[in-house]
Amino acid sequence: MELNVLNIQGQETGRKVTLDDQIFGIEPNDHSIYLDVKQYMANQRQGTHKSKERGEVSGSTRKIKRQKGTGTARAGSVKSPVFRGGGTIFGPRPRDYGFKLNKKVKQLARKSALSYKAKEDGILVLEDFKLEAPKTREMVAIKDNLKIADKKSLFVLPEENINIYLSSRNLQDVSVITASDLNTYQILNAKTLVILEGSLKKIEEVFKVKETE
Repeated sequence: MELNVLNIQGQETGRKVTLDDQIFGIEPNDHSIYLDVKQYMANQRQGTHKSKERGEVSGSTRKIKRQKGTGTARAGSVKSPVFRGGGTIFGPRPRDYGFKLNKKVKQLARKSALSYKAKEDGILVLEDFKLEAPKTREMVAIKDNLKIADKKSLFVLPEENINIYLSSRNLQDVSVITASDLNTYQILNAKTLVILEGSLKKIEEVFKVKETE
């Protein structure tokens, strides 16, 4: 699949790039996508929820009434879960929601997500650029020039660029990521994938390294 390389003014540069069919042209596997997105979302959960059990609730340990002769159920502590203000029965505890996923499954999921984007014509290739200073209006201008102002977009950089990141930080519909950190969730969450020209080589290198592992 060939795509024209655009500049930040939205004009064609006259150069074309060929997307690797082994990465951008495979038959998508929906189940691997589901598993990878599920793991990504699970890893976002803090898992710090906690409720106090009867041993952690503050209160007197005095037996509140005699064992027999009251005509009601026996009770030994005001911290019992059956009383108001007592501990919680089977309440949430801190836990890690993450789970293991094989590397090959994650790799297949990301290739599948990229292939979906390629089939939907949701990929733009932009020539490498740098911003002299972090300015949000410059990122807005670039989106306008690329005619994706009203679309959620993901800019894929070959390496970290603090000015581009800071320029896009205040834009709700723009995300920035490096090629080595690409993940299935963010690829699918974006309507348009804006890949810088230098990132294509990085993406190919990342997948080829994983294939040999």
